[in-house]
Amino acid sequence: MSAGDRLEPLDRLEEGMPIVVGGDRIARVPADLAAAFRSGDRLVVVPHDGALLHVPAAEAALVGATVSRAVEAFGVLGTVPDAAITAFYTAFADRLADDEAFGPVADANARDVEEARARGRSTTRLVLSPKMRDDMVAGLRGWAAVPSGRDAVVERIDHDGWTVEQRRSGLGVVGFVFEGRPNVFADAAGVLRSGNTVVFRIGSDALGTARAIVDAALQPALRDAGLPAGAVGLVDSPSRAAGWALFGDERLALAVARGSGDAVAQLGAVARQAGVPVSLHGTGGAWLVAGGGVDVDRFAAAVYHSLDRKVCNTLNVCCVRRADADRLLPVFLDALERAAAKRGASARLHVATGSAHPALEPWFTRRATVVRADGSHDEPAADLLDLEALGTEWEWEESPEVSLVLVDDVAEATALFNRLSPRLVVSLVSDDEAEQQQFWAAVDSPFVGNGFTRWVDGQYALGRPELGLSNWENGRLF
Repeated sequence: MSAGDRLEPLDRLEEGMPIVVGGDRIARVPADLAAAFRSGDRLVVVPHDGALLHVPAAEAALVGATVSRAVEAFGVLGTVPDAAITAFYTAFADRLADDEAFGPVADANARDVEEARARGRSTTRLVLSPKMRDDMVAGLRGWAAVPSGRDAVVERIDHDGWTVEQRRSGLGVVGFVFEGRPNVFADAAGVLRSGNTVVFRIGSDALGTARAIVDAALQPALRDAGLPAGAVGLVDSPSRAAGWALFGDERLALAVARGSGDAVAQLGAVARQAGVPVSLHGTGGAWLVAGGGVDVDRFAAAVYHSLDRKVCNTLNVCCVRRADADRLLPVFLDALERAAAKRGASARLHVATGSAHPALEPWFTRRATVVRADGSHDEPAADLLDLEALGTEWEWEESPEVSLVLVDDVAEATALFNRLSPRLVVSLVSDDEAEQQQFWAAVDSPFVGNGFTRWVDGQYALGRPELGLSNWENGRLF
């Protein structure tokens, strides 16, 4: 029996219809999904939790056409000289740096920010500030300066009368799903440097800004450099279903997702189900551990400078040894308050159960005005946090928000990090070389530091354009 004989189209869903999940479970179709589903639509089943994802035919067609253009562009890109790709990055950067060309982008971003605020959405990463604009330009110029490495000989093996060479080549089409922040363009376009093409979807909050960047800078730069228009493609849809359709496209060579933990995990499951390799950048939040005998001023500086704004490498959990609590907790609290004061806000503290200390008691008895995405809230300055929730990432807007746990020693802090954290970045602030070496050997993290946590950034630390340094869902670099 042929595949055609075994299969028939899914043209309708009925409420309560059983859907097989993972070969040994079923999920029932809810009423709203059954009512919305039409012939030609797609149903994606997430194996680990049985979620039933509805991809309307229009979304699938939009994504499919964008990926097709990227596939065609990849076939052309192999014949394009490196100088043309360099010219693209330079032209893209020049247009973003030009005030006249950037005008429509700034206007679109202002509208996106206004609409997001009206919906009570976070705008911390949505605002295309002068610094973000400068960083985008610098990132693109950085890509222009990076050697492509295309066709470079990685390994050569000589045999009697014949030779084998392993050479670098592009993967193909890379699919990205990003959160709603405009500076992802420099990230996504970076894959062209090594001969790949890209299709990406951006969070709906930033879609207007993204469209403006495509029209004002991206497409003109591709055209001026003589690159195919499909080399960098934006999925022009606010629907999450577009992301599911993209990651379910078997033509992708790699799928990269960045954003909130649950959404990223779901996207990863969709891609894996389609046989597409994934790089997942979901739940963030950095940990900082105070080592034995740590210098007070150095510890305070590490805390303070790790809280300048909320991103994935912002300090989220601080571990202090009980033996050092009298000495370090007042310093920690002062640094936390200073970081909040710099932003004109109040700090918020979550104290793990079993971590009581007299220095913390005043925080439990006072109130704080906490600035969140939907406005200011009157909240307790501190509350208790179940130890098992220590990995919670605090998505704060203006008010720095941190968890604190007291531990017996660095080994206990290491064990907590390995068990409960997202395994992204951790710093041990210590002058003890032996303690550092033990920590390095035991901790399961791709980024291990000895000071503030915000250093984990490709552009800042490594002098390279930022693309997503680590597949940190698995705690390792690629």
